[in-house]
Amino acid sequence: MSASKKRILKEYGECMNDTPSGMKINFDEQNMTEWEILMDGPEQSLYAGGHFKLRLTFPTEYPFKPPVVSFKTKIYHPNVSNDDKGSMCLGMLRPEAWKPPNKVVSVLHLIQTLLIEPNPDDSIEPTIANEYKDDRKEFEKTARDWVKRYAK
Repeated sequence: MSASKKRILKEYGECMNDTPSGMKINFDEQNMTEWEILMDGPEQSLYAGGHFKLRLTFPTEYPFKPPVVSFKTKIYHPNVSNDDKGSMCLGMLRPEAWKPPNKVVSVLHLIQTLLIEPNPDDSIEPTIANEYKDDRKEFEKTARDWVKRYAK
């Protein structure tokens, strides 16, 4: 087994011990480099009541290169691309910011935090980020509407 896969297995074990509440990881030993994550919208967020499917993909150079996180369920959020990729903009997942000691469990906690408190200054969707900053009511209305429409 490669060092990369050993590390992924070890991290899966750590995630099992410290999975953020409302998250479940579907792990397949035949395909360790791709995790499906089922996440409930955090209670104290606009996404409460929604159920989101995410994909976490590990590059072959992991842990020297960061994993890639994408939302498979559509979500109205300034830090998630509004397309079929659902790419997530997370500071610590940028290649220049990622450090090999970083852990997947920290990434999962950060995703949850970002749903509770979006970061419009580090957005992947500037239009949504501006709406979040300038017209919070409209942003909240659309975000809740998308939860009903796509995440129920």
